[in-house]
Amino acid sequence: MKKKRLAAALCTACLAAVSLAGCSSGTQEAAGTQAETTKAAETEAETTAAEKTTEAAEAGAEAGADVKASKEWKIALITMDSIDQHWVTLNEGAQKAAEELGVSVTFMSPNTKDDAQQIECVNNAVAGGYEAIMVAANGPDAISSALNEAAAAGVKIVYVDSPANVEAEATFSTDNKAAGKTAGEEMIKALEAAGVTSGSIGIINVNAATDSTVMREEGFRSAFEGTDYEILETQYGEGDAAKSQSIAENYITQGVVGIFGCNEGSTTGAGNAIKASGNSEIIGVGFDKSDAILGLIDDGYLLCTMAQNPDVMGYEGVKACVQALEGEDLGGATTDTGVSVLKKE
Repeated sequence: MKKKRLAAALCTACLAAVSLAGCSSGTQEAAGTQAETTKAAETEAETTAAEKTTEAAEAGAEAGADVKASKEWKIALITMDSIDQHWVTLNEGAQKAAEELGVSVTFMSPNTKDDAQQIECVNNAVAGGYEAIMVAANGPDAISSALNEAAAAGVKIVYVDSPANVEAEATFSTDNKAAGKTAGEEMIKALEAAGVTSGSIGIINVNAATDSTVMREEGFRSAFEGTDYEILETQYGEGDAAKSQSIAENYITQGVVGIFGCNEGSTTGAGNAIKASGNSEIIGVGFDKSDAILGLIDDGYLLCTMAQNPDVMGYEGVKACVQALEGEDLGGATTDTGVSVLKKE
């Protein structure tokens, strides 16, 4: 399988919520390009946005020729939740590809990160006659039985962002371990520049089961091997910004010199806690991109965030679904969709 990463210029969209027995669903259509206004600047990490743009230009001419849809295939997009900006942006990329290829993509995800609700979404997709499911698994094991049943019913499975322990046609995700290590290295550089060569550091993760965030934490910890910094026991905020802020506030009372948030909610909570503490010397580093996170970076309460490319995951995921539905063997390949470090200008 040719591995292409096509970063499309995506538009602001309106999300139409449709009730579907325990999970929310909707579609996103382009509604006009909106220029993003932020002082945060992109710097190179694993794969820079500039490199991805170059790849898109090279691959764009042949993208349409590579993938053909013989009918309006029905594809379900099931992410961890329907609230985080990360998933909304992933859906925008999916809808862009759906429009180009003439297929239907329905965004049906829980309102919160919950295994039972995500499993229900998978079952509803199968019962609703969807021919392919793009899924970001909340955990690698909990959803596996439902996905195995879907595959047995002939449904094609493609992973975006976070896989489960079930074979799929293809996976489009960040190299989370490498990105987590980059986050750790950024924190170390900032601490050393401030003359801080030791001290305790807190980690706020989603849970102990979500593969993507577990790998980020593992990579982050690896960056501190051989240093004099102490990594405290990880605390879990379920990706909720308010819960994560409470965890971060507890870390701050313990005198930490840095806090790492493993996803959007964790990062927002960490930044808000640092802001509330009035101690701008605490180094906050996080994951994902949202207006709230970029604002905290611009105001100096977060050093940086590891920005993924969820639009690319969604776009390429739909293409892979169509290829599989048209009979192409994708070999279960995994494509790294890249990450960039966003810092204050």
